[in-house]
Amino acid sequence: MKSIVALQDTVTPWSDGLEPSDTELDAIEWEMPLILADVDLLDAQIAVLDRAPSELDERRIRRARRRKLAARRTLLNQAAAAVNMPGGAA
Repeated sequence: MKSIVALQDTVTPWSDGLEPSDTELDAIEWEMPLILADVDLLDAQIAVLDRAPSELDERRIRRARRRKLAARRTLLNQAAAAVNMPGGAA
């Protein structure tokens, strides 16, 4: 039996293009507040998958939804402000 480790170079050759570029990392960092708000919402929703949500659970979900919407609004406003800057500067 052959080990997959021995065949790894054949299966998944390493390429320098697999790492995210600096631009992609900057975009991820810029979107991080929205990503974290989304994770909070998912955590709140997952917590009540197997049971009826209590009043506290419902509050937690509502707060997480509001945080997600606020983060999305902030990102959209920042993007719109960057586009509308004089001279096209970002």
